[in-house]
Amino acid sequence: SGAEAHGLTVRTPASLKTDAAQADFADLHLDAAVVAAYGLILPKAILAAPRLGCVNVHASLLPRWRGAAPIQRAILAGDAETGVTIMQMEAGLDTGPMLLREAIPIGPTTTGTGLTDDLARIGARLILPALDGLADGSLTPEPQPEDGVTYASKITREDGVIDWQDAGLVDRQVRALNPWPSAPFRIGDETPKILAADPVGDAEGAAGEVLDDRLTIACGMGGGIRPTRLQRPGKSAMAADALLRGFAIPPGTRLA
Repeated sequence: SGAEAHGLTVRTPASLKTDAAQADFADLHLDAAVVAAYGLILPKAILAAPRLGCVNVHASLLPRWRGAAPIQRAILAGDAETGVTIMQMEAGLDTGPMLLREAIPIGPTTTGTGLTDDLARIGARLILPALDGLADGSLTPEPQPEDGVTYASKITREDGVIDWQDAGLVDRQVRALNPWPSAPFRIGDETPKILAADPVGDAEGAAGEVLDDRLTIACGMGGGIRPTRLQRPGKSAMAADALLRGFAIPPGTRLA
């Protein structure tokens, strides 16, 4: 790993709930611990072990989108912005006081993959001044507001199931959920995944109807979408025109 390449010791305990894992962690005699994308609640013994506690790099503007999938949920919800919050950890789920926050806009072409990369860079830049400020007392932890709390539940396959009634939602599903679970649709016995698509504002037709030989698909509201990159089960991802040369989806087809 990158950490090992820099001469750092890497440990991968299966659980932090065991007495042995907690003792090993306490024996490190840490000033602080940084947690990023861990995905589980830390036991109280772990939270309490470092002198300055545990600090979390969280990929949202807390208290909005506490929980497991804040990046995807922000895009799916159509939020205009998100960001990174550096917070002190406590027993609750992303409830601790905040040290630093930085916002970033979510645009009409923002993807989950791209936003993850952008937020990772922001988090890496913020964590050092957050630790310095915590250590020297120049940063005062600020309690999270009680208003505006939302929870970012874990992404499941069901989140990618397309309902052709809303073009805006389909567009957000495609952008938020690549690479997994993406946005599959059914045609015959196959379920190709839409990996990228362009919105088409003037598409008119029945919801799920293929309108032309460029695979423009009408939605019930908001126009339609035109997939630009797709992947058939067991196949490599490919551009829409390449897929259509070997897999006919003629105009008039109704997709499920």
